[in-house]
Amino acid sequence: MEGMTGVFGFVTGYIIPFILVLSLLVFVHEMGHYLVGRWSGIRVLAFSVGFGPELAGFTDRHGTRWRIAAIPLGGYVRFFGDEDASSKPDMSKLESMSEEDRAHSFAGARLWKRAATVAAGPIANFLLAIIIFAVLFSIYGRSVADPVVAEVKPESAAAEAGILPGDLLIAIDGGKVETFDDVRRYVSIRPEQRIVVTIERNAEKMDLPMVPKRTDMTDQFGNKMEIGLIGIVTNQEVGHFRVQTYTPLAALEEGAVQTWHIVTGTFKYIGNLFAGYMKADQLGGPIRVAQASGQMATLGVAALLQLAAVLSVSIGLLNLMPVPVLDGGHLMFYAIEAVRGKPLGASAQEIAFRIGLAMVLSLMVFATWNDISALIG
Repeated sequence: MEGMTGVFGFVTGYIIPFILVLSLLVFVHEMGHYLVGRWSGIRVLAFSVGFGPELAGFTDRHGTRWRIAAIPLGGYVRFFGDEDASSKPDMSKLESMSEEDRAHSFAGARLWKRAATVAAGPIANFLLAIIIFAVLFSIYGRSVADPVVAEVKPESAAAEAGILPGDLLIAIDGGKVETFDDVRRYVSIRPEQRIVVTIERNAEKMDLPMVPKRTDMTDQFGNKMEIGLIGIVTNQEVGHFRVQTYTPLAALEEGAVQTWHIVTGTFKYIGNLFAGYMKADQLGGPIRVAQASGQMATLGVAALLQLAAVLSVSIGLLNLMPVPVLDGGHLMFYAIEAVRGKPLGASAQEIAFRIGLAMVLSLMVFATWNDISALIG
């Protein structure tokens, strides 16, 4: 009985939030492909949330099969003329099509229509993130604090650079600082990298170079991570903690800003991986996403939605990678086609798709290994 209770708790606490979040993100991504594809006159054969055997579905009046599949780790839109769910064209069928059928196939569509249809998926993910953030800011506002130093940790980067309690941070590397969170966000992804913090002290501005120290952190759920810290703290007395409210329009603008921060932060993280400033073991896969979904669910709907927004941006960026089988790989092919005046040959595309599939599978295996290592570590 105790074992059954544990299994039920695992399913309701982790699996269900994970499936709900991932299904939402996949549905929005594929809906982007579907809507622009239909608008472009391309016939849609199937819209699937999940892979594998169909659990439930129906066929609409346009001939599109809408399906929920057994494996909730992705989804696809299959267009007329596609060989499979990756939108690889079936060249043999394409050659035997009538002119009318060819015009309604994905491969037979004009180049700009194919590019717009492919790009619509990631764009839909970015728009979803903006909307989620905007809704959260409209309802809950955002907790902010002034970037004023209340305490400087001994032997920290800030102490070595000469920062003192009472200093107002006004810029980092020339970029304006408005809240204490701006400082935290900028510094955390730059461990062991030289930055220049501009402070104001007694109406005098000073530029103080420093190097954030790589620090192991553990969050409230016990998850370990490495970030950069300069060793400063604020408090209510000097930081004036408050909730900043937004009108719907201002919330939408702030949602776009937050989404952009995630995009730039992701690129910075990738750059840090190649430069050796950060370890690749922080790259997570489905197990870690499921774990994070369950953890955020315990904090409430708002926290789970915030995670969904972050993951939505991540999915959008991942799909824009120039790897065949991903949306970015298709866009790369279309760029080559635009330059050459004709698409790559079928054999070249076949080889590229195989290489791309191997790369994606390798990344999934690596990320899953990181997840398992974190669980047993």
